Amino acid sequence: MYHKIIILTILLGLACIPLFSDDVFGHGLGADQAPPIDFGGMLVTVSTVMSPADFTVGEVDRANLKVRFFDQGTNTNLESVTYRVQIFQAGELLAREIFFDKDGELNIQIRPQKECFESQPWRCTIYQGAREPISGGLYERGSGVPVIQGPIFIKGGLYNISVVIEGATSPKTLVAEPLEFNTFVSIAQDQYFSIPKAYGAIPVTIKTYYDDVSNFEFKKSDKSISFQMPFDWAPDYIDLVAVVHQEVRVPKSYEPYSIENDFVGYVDGVQVDNRALLVDPYSSETQNIIHFLITGSELKRINDVLGSDHYDSKEMFFKLVPQGQTTENSFSITFENGYKANVAWKRTYGAGNNIPFELTFFDDNGELLKDINYAISLSDPNGQQIYEAGISVRIKAPEGIDTQTIYILSEGMYSMSLALTGTGITNWENSVFSDTTFEIGKAGEVLEQSPTPTAETSIPGWIKNNAGWWADGQIDDGSFVSGIQWLITNGVMTIPPTEQG
Repeated sequence: MYHKIIILTILLGLACIPLFSDDVFGHGLGADQAPPIDFGGMLVTVSTVMSPADFTVGEVDRANLKVRFFDQGTNTNLESVTYRVQIFQAGELLAREIFFDKDGELNIQIRPQKECFESQPWRCTIYQGAREPISGGLYERGSGVPVIQGPIFIKGGLYNISVVIEGATSPKTLVAEPLEFNTFVSIAQDQYFSIPKAYGAIPVTIKTYYDDVSNFEFKKSDKSISFQMPFDWAPDYIDLVAVVHQEVRVPKSYEPYSIENDFVGYVDGVQVDNRALLVDPYSSETQNIIHFLITGSELKRINDVLGSDHYDSKEMFFKLVPQGQTTENSFSITFENGYKANVAWKRTYGAGNNIPFELTFFDDNGELLKDINYAISLSDPNGQQIYEAGISVRIKAPEGIDTQTIYILSEGMYSMSLALTGTGITNWENSVFSDTTFEIGKAGEVLEQSPTPTAETSIPGWIKNNAGWWADGQIDDGSFVSGIQWLITNGVMTIPPTEQG
């Protein structure tokens, strides 16, 4: 019974989440959404989505940029939109053009081209496509989408996509004051280094999503890898940063960086949180990938630790140190749609500790489920909920791996419920759920987990809608209670018998 009540708790919480939460605003990876602006009584915004989402310089010769203008409250596109799209990197203009789209969802093909000898890169950029006769904007006609070709995405780092809405609802209708939105996407770039060995060299790849890295160093005494990159630590700038992402890729055959090892990461000498350092042995057959995912809140914490003198720094220093081999306890959960999650924690943790639970998500083909959003709830052996996250503001796992640190008071059987709620900046219409029980023992204890999943639970969409409408005051208590009665009648919830006085 506890499991089903936990699922209902998560369900009701998820129903109250807006279609897009504030956590999506700011510097993005392959997708971003700008803060909303009031427009005729609507809160409207612009999202930008790159395809492929993980764009790496030199690996593809074109990409699709989708620009969407919509009412955030109803998730409905505005029609007949005239856009002015500008692309910048490091404050330098690379492209500027007018576009038009009838349904409010504009697709532009980006074709990177390196050859540019102009002092102002935008002068090398050319535009292709049909022009809408009234707005004058390039637009999609038939199967042909507008094209921007020029010195764009030829270098890794952060790109600012500025979108100005100049007209909406009709090609002839201009907005009284143009609406300006700023979004950001990160383009990856591989940089190659090596660890010297007596018998040769170990290749190391740094995949940077932010800026060029330099001063790569391997220290033989502790097998650490360090490097640096330009970064502005001014608090006003950090307020804009959602995440700084770097990948360290090392051959699986190199023992100090094998998957059996534990790792500690540092930024500017400050040890980063468990959630900021992720080890991915799944995405590559030949390399283990260690991710630095330094969120805006973690950057602020580092600034606080180092004090105001650090605000003037213009560099970020990374250090990765292997800690030797570690062993884990773990179990798996299967969701209604066939997706899975592995949950693991180091055996050095047990009852009486704050335990970092590492969650790794997979799709129904066993591939790492990247860019997933989820919620989690945990209950103790007495059925009391002791932890929840992602209910009001979704948790994002960009690489399909995340860590939740939870204090566990005592040994026993615990219940974990998980909900997958969407991908990237998009919430799914229906979340998918799973829950199980598992054992927590003493620190150092080896546990043979036999998690007990509950039967797959299918909650109809109308009940999920009712939960959201009831929370918003759109339906009365009686209508909401009828949904709860349906869950009881159909065995999704059970009510224990009570003694009559």
